[in-house]
Amino acid sequence: MSRRTRSIATLVATAGLVVGLSPVASAQSVSGSAGAIGMETTPIWTPALPGLTAPVLTLPVASPRKPTAETGVAAVYPTRDETVGVAQPIMVTFDQPITDRARAEASVSVRTAPAVAGRFYWVGDSELRWRPHEFWPANTSVTVWAGGGEHTFRTGDAVVSTYDDATHLVTVTRNGKTERTMRASAGRAPYFTYNGVYYNGWRAREVRMDSSTWGLSRGAGGYDTVVNDGVRLSYDGIFIHSAPWSVADQGVRNVSHGCINLSPEDAAWYYENTRNGDPFIVINGPGRQFGAFDGQGDWNH
Repeated sequence: MSRRTRSIATLVATAGLVVGLSPVASAQSVSGSAGAIGMETTPIWTPALPGLTAPVLTLPVASPRKPTAETGVAAVYPTRDETVGVAQPIMVTFDQPITDRARAEASVSVRTAPAVAGRFYWVGDSELRWRPHEFWPANTSVTVWAGGGEHTFRTGDAVVSTYDDATHLVTVTRNGKTERTMRASAGRAPYFTYNGVYYNGWRAREVRMDSSTWGLSRGAGGYDTVVNDGVRLSYDGIFIHSAPWSVADQGVRNVSHGCINLSPEDAAWYYENTRNGDPFIVINGPGRQFGAFDGQGDWNH
């Protein structure tokens, strides 16, 4: 070993350097960087030492302690290691109402690979959300620091469904390629399905639907029934689900109270081949724009 090579080896050993690692994935920190997790260490990359072929990660440098929110964090969604759709926002729920929103936002950090720009916004006084300005890229890795903990999740394929009221068809694309086209029926007058961007939420193989919960009694033309393969699109009760009673109308006319009706076969396929957070877009309908924030209308603001 030459004197020069021995000097390099000694430098690496005594300084505690890590050699031969690839640079950290592209990351972004927003609104205060990290949450209430104590001191954060930031890796610094320098050019390769003479005679070495890879960049070198130097000793970490501690950054200042980040602010904490005035109260604790009750839940973070998506859950750890979950894979979600490209329209899924990050949801941080505090265990008490927040009065200092700026401080709460500064206590939460979002980092992504690849880098994705986005923004914070609030749903009531205890739920803080963050979403990209556009849909997430497919297969994005996301790390959220909140409430003293680290939460990691990722997005899957870009599965985007569009219901066009002009054709009464739902078209599902995966990463830009059409995967399935399904005949459908949406809301009839005066229960028009709103136009706009929804995304998949809670789902169940059997969902009880009772119109009296939103003010329409059975005597006035309402319903109380169980539907199969239901996927919620809005907090106020819009689902995409199996509707064997309207198969003859699907692809032809709108006959529902606002939900997207599919055949049993198509509804089962949608249930099994989409994720929470996959976007569902309604266009060309007679209904108004889905602008009122109801919990799953994040992309219309």
